Amino acid sequence: MDEQTQNNLSDHLINILLNDGLSEGLVTIAQILMNAAMLIERERHLGVAPHQHSTERNGHANGFKARKFQTSMGQLDLAVPQVRGSSEPFRTSLLEKGSRSDRALKSAIATMYVQGVSTRRVTKIVEELCGFEVSSGQVSKLNKQLDEEFEKWRQRDLEEMRYLIFDATYYKVRIDGVVRDCATLKAIGVRRSDGKRVVLGVSCALSEAEVHWREFFTSLKERGVGIPDCIVSDAHTGLRAALKAAFNASPWQRCQFHLQQNAQDYITKQSLKSPIAAEIKAIFNADSKDHAQQRLRAFVERWQGDQPKLATWAEENLPEGFTIFDLPEAHRRKMRTSNSCENLNSQIKRRTRVVGIFPNEKSLERLVTGVLIEISENWESGRIYLKNEQI
Repeated sequence: MDEQTQNNLSDHLINILLNDGLSEGLVTIAQILMNAAMLIERERHLGVAPHQHSTERNGHANGFKARKFQTSMGQLDLAVPQVRGSSEPFRTSLLEKGSRSDRALKSAIATMYVQGVSTRRVTKIVEELCGFEVSSGQVSKLNKQLDEEFEKWRQRDLEEMRYLIFDATYYKVRIDGVVRDCATLKAIGVRRSDGKRVVLGVSCALSEAEVHWREFFTSLKERGVGIPDCIVSDAHTGLRAALKAAFNASPWQRCQFHLQQNAQDYITKQSLKSPIAAEIKAIFNADSKDHAQQRLRAFVERWQGDQPKLATWAEENLPEGFTIFDLPEAHRRKMRTSNSCENLNSQIKRRTRVVGIFPNEKSLERLVTGVLIEISENWESGRIYLKNEQI
């Protein structure tokens, strides 16, 4: 994809985001952008950068004044820079009544999401927000502020979780001049206190090796997730090994959706794929674990002659999808798969399509974190995932 085509597609996606609106989950990012832009405006007004000396300076920085600023995204809590000893009062154009700041702010945030927040591109974004040229050093400072805020979110304290769901997705990242696949590890929790879903964290690594998952799990435990009643994931080797090391006290539910997909690899005749899938679905839809085990035995007997590899695989692997039968019946439908993570992946990929290849792991982690903050805050302020009477 050439640069012009990419820019046109970026503009199209930005317009979609602007027309559809941005969620309250972007308020923190908006505050960072606005505060950074106002600091740049003050520098231009004073004629000097922070800690610089000049006989031609136009006054001195004089701290900040807290101000609440209403936008279509919600209320922003801003720190408005103050000036003393200036030949004329300092007023930031971003807070003018009816100014372009609200739409410029949304456009800036949308662009950051779409373009992966590289320094070169953010320079253009902040210029749009501020209305004048900014330096790469100022942009780097803005990125640092954004990264610090996102890191606080990734390391925040957590409540105890009733359930945990894990998954990983791969994205293209350029590392040392070579394009590589980078795994993005994600965790969703269902809070024990109120039954609401929350995105617990994200980590980018070059693989799903056991050591990377174990470090991710250790961080979640240190942040307070407790001992969940059940953990849902696929059966990736590194993930399973890390679960045994970090969450050995919690039962594991293998994602039934992934089991259905895995079963297809052991069916030798195309014409049998659909009827066998229906039989496996019927096993999972049994009304009890005993009933599911009975159906599994019948399935194995039925197919061990014509599809022996499938029968052996099913006998060994399908019981790993039966853990949900030990959960309250009202919880089973939502905890039988890792589809919550799959939905996250879809929303992330909508934001990452235009980026194509990320310039580094940090830019990938930054973009994914921003999307997950938005989604998690919508979940936490929205409907209960598992009602209190079901907990």
